[in-house]
Amino acid sequence: MALNYIWVGFFLIAFVVALIKLIFTGDTEIFKLIVDGMFDSAKLAVMDIALPLAGVMTFFLGILKVGEEAGVIRRLARIIGPFFSKLFPEVPKDHPANGQMIMNFSANMLGLDNAATPFGLKAMQSLQELNPNKDTASNAQIMFMVLHSAGPVLIPLSIMAQRAIYNAADPSDIFIPALISVYVATLTGMLFVGIRQRINFFDKTLLSWLLGVTAFIGFVIWYFARLSKEEIETTSKVVSNMILLIFIVGFIGGAVYKKVDVFSAFIDGAKQGFETSVKVIPYLVGMLVAISVFRNCGALTYIVDGMKWAFGLTGINTDFTDALPTALMHPLSGSGSRAMMIDAMKTYGADSFVGRLSCVFQACSDTILYILALYFGSVSIKHTRYTLVAGLLADFAGVVTAIVVSYIFFH
Repeated sequence: MALNYIWVGFFLIAFVVALIKLIFTGDTEIFKLIVDGMFDSAKLAVMDIALPLAGVMTFFLGILKVGEEAGVIRRLARIIGPFFSKLFPEVPKDHPANGQMIMNFSANMLGLDNAATPFGLKAMQSLQELNPNKDTASNAQIMFMVLHSAGPVLIPLSIMAQRAIYNAADPSDIFIPALISVYVATLTGMLFVGIRQRINFFDKTLLSWLLGVTAFIGFVIWYFARLSKEEIETTSKVVSNMILLIFIVGFIGGAVYKKVDVFSAFIDGAKQGFETSVKVIPYLVGMLVAISVFRNCGALTYIVDGMKWAFGLTGINTDFTDALPTALMHPLSGSGSRAMMIDAMKTYGADSFVGRLSCVFQACSDTILYILALYFGSVSIKHTRYTLVAGLLADFAGVVTAIVVSYIFFH
């Protein structure tokens, strides 16, 4: 219901704001701007997202099917089973969904968005098979969505590349603050959902895995903090793409070893890719058009200005408020928040506090409204329960952490 109210609210708020602009400021272009944005966003959803996604989905779901026939996905599920059986108690230990979620999380952590989406959509479909109430999100689906939307990306390579374009002295200097912010966002989302689902985080298995992941994050921070900008970029590119290719070759090699008809298995899985891509188009169009209407009417600008004024009354340092447009846009639109980040670097400089903080905002968590529309739309979930609240809470935790660590590192 929360998602329903937000979607309706975007249109109502946009109309009221546009009407006020027309009456009191004489802005005769505002309605045209909003309507043009609606058409552009509808086209974007289909031509730039859904159709390109169809090709990627077709390939990677075909590869996943090969991995399933080879038994590799099941082996991954067994390895992670002890941990996931505590975090996702509704999912059997050897269920393919465990392996598919691992593939999704791994691709996300490596910054391979194109691969992460097909793996994630396949995992969502597998979780839907276990869901007794088909139009309502299950506990497992909610936990998966919140962990996915928190966006645990180890190395924000695309953001570092954008910083390099705008002549940052050290494009990789946002790496550690971003990783800390992402970790806090992910942990916050996990704890909130876990408490709602009465998961015992003091269980030995679950606690040991969480401590192990924390130690791994600490090691990554320590290791990359010692490298130069060029070494970080090179290591990230080589490792992330090499790991993905190892998965693909491993799936195919395992299938050949098991004497599976590899190409037939690939075709069987690939057929699902196009079907899924077509199925999510209405959800993508609806959400992206609503976000466009809300953004183009100017309501977001008024919210940011109001927050600047409110924080100014407190007497605290308000330098961070100039970076807030990126943070506020991020749950709504990845491309929109990226545009805000680039604008901050153009206006204030890539090495300014605002420029760096905007980049950290962009690196922590994912676009929760887009994620909900895409993933729940793929399995026709209508009632998302508390998924949106949990995702926004995780995003808020990431934003607050980003502000704090950026003051420590950059101010």
